[in-house]
Amino acid sequence: MFWLGTLIFIGTYIVIASEKVHKSAAAMGGAMLMLLFILEGPSHGQHGDPQLDSDGQYVEQTVQHTEPLVSQLDSFAQNINFDVIFTLAGMMVLVNILSETGLFQYVAIKSAKIAKGSPLNTLLLLVFATAILSAFLDNVTTILLIAPVTLVVAAELEVPPIPFLLCETMASNIGGSATLIGDPPNLIIGSYAGLSFSAFMINLSPFIVVALLIYMFVLWFYYKDKMKVTIEKRARIMAFNEKEAITDKDKLRKGGVIMICTLIGFLLHGMLHLEPSVVAMAGATCGLILCCDNVDHALEKIEWGTLFFFMGLFVLVKGAEKAGLMNELGKLLVYMDGWHPLAIILTIMWVGGVCAAIMNNVSFTAAAVIIIGQFMSTHEFFEVRLHEELLWWALALGVCLGGNGSAVGAAANMCTIGIAEKNGHKISFKDFLVYGVPVTIVSLIAASVYITLRFYQLDL
Repeated sequence: MFWLGTLIFIGTYIVIASEKVHKSAAAMGGAMLMLLFILEGPSHGQHGDPQLDSDGQYVEQTVQHTEPLVSQLDSFAQNINFDVIFTLAGMMVLVNILSETGLFQYVAIKSAKIAKGSPLNTLLLLVFATAILSAFLDNVTTILLIAPVTLVVAAELEVPPIPFLLCETMASNIGGSATLIGDPPNLIIGSYAGLSFSAFMINLSPFIVVALLIYMFVLWFYYKDKMKVTIEKRARIMAFNEKEAITDKDKLRKGGVIMICTLIGFLLHGMLHLEPSVVAMAGATCGLILCCDNVDHALEKIEWGTLFFFMGLFVLVKGAEKAGLMNELGKLLVYMDGWHPLAIILTIMWVGGVCAAIMNNVSFTAAAVIIIGQFMSTHEFFEVRLHEELLWWALALGVCLGGNGSAVGAAANMCTIGIAEKNGHKISFKDFLVYGVPVTIVSLIAASVYITLRFYQLDL
């Protein structure tokens, strides 16, 4: 079973990375093979001869066998982390509702006008807006909303759109690192380790703000002599009326209030003893009831491919765990026995960053949390909750920031490349590396400094 499970797991990852088959189809295919050959399912065997009671009924046997049978029938569902799935689905519904109001286009146009048509200032403002939105929305959704407006602005200014798109993509991965819901790897880590929305905000947001400012300064320094346009071209941008982007003020008011309440719910869900999925689905339900005339149409706009990708991935990782692959991989960490705890934490962060760039940060994180969890359970140092959390923060920073390392490192990257190609702008794998690798290395170095300071702060 070990070698079969390993073959299915590695083979599926190779197919996903090759992009020869849609990632959702590849993940679901791997999940199907795990369900067929590795994971235990419901039993359809005989449970003995039926026994009659004095009234000729089968009540006693039904009571004896219904409960274990229901448990067996639920075994497939137990392989999927539905907290992550429903959190993503709920936020997709809310974002789609707000996108129909023109809110995000308004933000992008307003940013360009505030910059007075300057390409460099427009770039910096769009990068800032993208990072902030990505902290509270899924970064893929943010790119889907910001990229089309970016193409319009770049066309009006007659400047190449690719630098804008790539810089925004990396800003989305940086900004998404700040919160539980900003980037899917954080959802996986938070769900596995029991870390709340507020915990992510308190521990990661301050660093991400600093990292974002450093990133914007580097962009300013690099592009300050490269992005210049005429006064006439600036005037085109200033002629845009951002108010015309708002198409439904009533829905914006209702959807905005619901989104704010939902975000407050995320901040308080730990105190209220509610899972993030409950908060997200409650917000989505209110949005569907109060803001949607056609609920079926609203549900059709959910990114089902992304959700099925995650579901397939969860089953795939569970199958690998059942086959014993995760245990064998976890044994490799034995080489870190005797290392200084800070060295262990930083090594896991950097390995996570590199693997995320190669394998895709969601795929890697789904497997890594199990391996690292098993490793932590055998080391006394990580029995202290604060030290345990520090390792999870390091992993979150590693995989989220490492997602900028290549075109396949994060879902937002692939989304940007697809949008650019549809509009006649090809971004090659090499082009992305030229931008992504330096950003990843610098951001991981900054993250290492932050983790080191936090480590010695905890040990004071």
